[in-house]
Amino acid sequence: MQLNQSAEKILGTRVDSTTYEDACDRISTWAKAKQSCYIVAANVHVVMTAYWNRAYRRVLNHAALVTPDGMPLVWGLRWLGIARQSRVYGPDLMLAWCDRAVQEHLPIYLYGGTDAMVQRLSQNLQQQFPQLIVAGVHAPPFRPLTLEEEAADIATIHQSGAAVVFVGLGCPKQEEWMARQQDKLNAVMIGVGAAFSFHSGMVSQAPRWMMAWGLEWVYRLWQEPRRLWRRYVLNNTAFLVLFGLQLMNRTMRSILKPYSEHSSG
Repeated sequence: MQLNQSAEKILGTRVDSTTYEDACDRISTWAKAKQSCYIVAANVHVVMTAYWNRAYRRVLNHAALVTPDGMPLVWGLRWLGIARQSRVYGPDLMLAWCDRAVQEHLPIYLYGGTDAMVQRLSQNLQQQFPQLIVAGVHAPPFRPLTLEEEAADIATIHQSGAAVVFVGLGCPKQEEWMARQQDKLNAVMIGVGAAFSFHSGMVSQAPRWMMAWGLEWVYRLWQEPRRLWRRYVLNNTAFLVLFGLQLMNRTMRSILKPYSEHSSG
């Protein structure tokens, strides 16, 4: 599989330079070829989870595409040299693909959330995209699945004929699930996390101006302080410090490189 050649490592995690159109083009190519692969929409929480967990980092770095879902990663790619990088946000990528799926008659499957959430999500998507083919929906239990249950879910998705599977299990569960299904499920899997909550109407999204300024975390923290305070306060602070050190090291290497080349010559 050809991976995106324009990418940078942010705290050890590969993040690709892409756009909604480019991502949808890639999804279309892989889906039509029945390529078993997965796409990660990465934000600070994803990158920091990977920073502390090497096994999870390997899962991310083996993805077919890792999009800059959060504005800090967009700014990070720009500071690392990809000057025109824009955000490729999981919930918006989901809508962009549904629009493309209608044009190309490619069915989707919704896997994750709760029973009520995934049913409402399916109804809302079909209302917004009347000709969208939703091949099936399933909300697995929150507990770890047995091998037999997981295999049964894959068989059901395979039998549905879905070309693209949206996975809303949350980080890191959804990425680990997709990685386990690679080469078992001949479909493109896209981890979109909170998109299930947003597009089902069960959780409201931050205003677009807050998203543009990288303040979405403030809105979500205000909504769910008990669940999210540790993720945002601790992770965001650690990210700023560690990525600052990464940039400093990169700058120092570029300054010292001519001297090292001169001495070796």
